[in-house]
Amino acid sequence: MDVGYLKKHILNALEEDIQSGDFSSIACIDKTAQRKVKLIAKQEGILCGVDVFCMVFDLMDSEKDIKIERFINDGAKVKKGDTVLKISGNARNILGAERTALNYIQLLSGIATTTSMYVKELEGMHTKLLDTRKTTPGLRMLEKYAVKTGGGVNHRIGLFDMIMLKDNHIDFAGGITQAITKTKNYLKDNNLDLKIEIEVRNFKELDEVLTCGGIDRIMLDNFTPEDLQKAVEIIAGRYETEASGGINFSTLKTYAKSNVDFISVGALTHHISALDLSLVSDLD
Repeated sequence: MDVGYLKKHILNALEEDIQSGDFSSIACIDKTAQRKVKLIAKQEGILCGVDVFCMVFDLMDSEKDIKIERFINDGAKVKKGDTVLKISGNARNILGAERTALNYIQLLSGIATTTSMYVKELEGMHTKLLDTRKTTPGLRMLEKYAVKTGGGVNHRIGLFDMIMLKDNHIDFAGGITQAITKTKNYLKDNNLDLKIEIEVRNFKELDEVLTCGGIDRIMLDNFTPEDLQKAVEIIAGRYETEASGGINFSTLKTYAKSNVDFISVGALTHHISALDLSLVSDLD
């Protein structure tokens, strides 16, 4: 994770929350008051975002008074009641950072936990789990990091690091063959080395892609499990295959039985329940 990107993101988040002052704390807590708190898990899951959580407190604490003792790191499984870390320092700074820090770690741990469930469902099978670009604006790098922490595989990060020719690209370009040909020429003319993936919606489109060639991966969109199996057998050995479109936890294994190389699931990052973590007073 790029530290500069992360620092900028956290500072923006703190500014959004605090602006002219945390008046709840200023009004009733002495500015020199010291307190101890601990982060506990209130449900089972996969932890993700500990570094981010700690950086929030570090950036909040200009006097470097806050001390953090860590016990559990990213990727570890936590159960209800586990203590993740302990914090001691200025009470106002702790309260000012609390909600922003929790927002990060709860969301990222929720994504990692959900991803881990999907990955476990695919255990022993050929298929790998992919995320998508269906991410929260401004949080993509963090959310994709959470997917990796949960055992998933990142698809392209954005529009810049891989060519994906989807239905609208194909329609706007005048068809499959035109879209592929124009793309290959553009990459060659501009000395760009990017993989090309193309989406197909039926066997007619698949036949045209196979006739045209020159791509790296074929996305089979909204195919039934039976049709996916047939398509994967047709493509076998020529290009990577990916299944997408409405695949969820309950249908994941059914689609994976086709031996498709990848299944992409948008719900990993946009249908997420945050993991329940809480910052409580530490009286030990």
